[in-house]
Parts: sequence; C-alpha cells; structure tokens
Amino acid sequence: MRGDGDGWVVSDSGTPYWGKHGAAGLFLRAPCPDGSAAVLLQHRAPWSHQGGTWGLPGGARDSHESAEEAALREAHEEAGLDAGRLVVRTIEVTATVTASGSQWTYTTVIADAPEQLETVPNRESAELRWVAEDDIEALPLHPGFANSWQRLREVAAAIPLLQAEL
Repeated sequence: MRGDGDGWVVSDSGTPYWGKHGAAGLFLRAPCPDGSAAVLLQHRAPWSHQGGTWGLPGGARDSHESAEEAALREAHEEAGLDAGRLVVRTIEVTATVTASGSQWTYTTVIADAPEQLETVPNRESAELRWVAEDDIEALPLHPGFANSWQRLREVAAAIPLLQAEL
C-alpha cells in the first residue's frame, strides 16, 4: 500500500494534480524571538512540478492514510521532521476539484512546533526555511499555496501559537 497514491489525476478541466487519492501538506508554525509566527516553507527542487516555487512540505496521500497521516509522513520525508515534536491544531481542505466524477482534494494540516526545528531537506527540496508570516508573500509561491495562503493565515491567526516552554 505504501506509495499507492503516487500518480497524477487530471481534473475535468484538463489540469493535472498530484496524488491519486488527493494530497496533503503541513503548515507548520513556530515562534520567532519576538513571539510572532514563522512558517516552514519548502523551496521546490527545479526538476519538480512547479519547481523553483515556495510551498508547504506535502504530497500524495496513500489509500490507507488520513490527511493528517499523509502530511506528517511527507514532512518527515521532505524535511526530516519528527511528528512527536509537532502539535496538530486543525485541518483545512484548501482545494477541491472534480476529476472523472470524483473529488480530488488538497488538505492542509496546521500544526505548531515549540521552536523552529532543524530540518533535513530531501532531493525534492532546493531549500527549507522558516519564514516570518509577513515575509511569505514576497517569495515566488507555488500556485496552490498562493491561492490558499490568506485563508490559511486567517485560520492560523485564530489559534494561539504554541510557545516554547521556559
């Protein structure tokens, strides 16, 4: 079953989307020294779909996975993050398209870390970076992330940021 979600789905409008069973990503926040939030972003490798853009660690859901499981697995694969250090706060479906009569979705899992954790990029990443929320729009964003950024920011702003324990 592992990896059975890898593959493209073509929407009824002809646009390809990655993930036979949908896709999921991790919107991971951590506190900056001033108490504001930074978000972990992935600079996609040039060879990848939408390469050169910035987005969230994420990818295809396998048939047996929830969106949360897929997002946490992908964050581990792409950024070396340990799910045990993360606190899931909420889950948002941020894209839905029709493909051959069924629904393809991208689900964003919003989570917090107590601090800006160290990351280890895999080959899908040119770079991983903690970016202050106010600086995100200045980057060339992945189109899907760009379309959902304001909504995600509003949802996340309504949830108190987990602060590091003193």
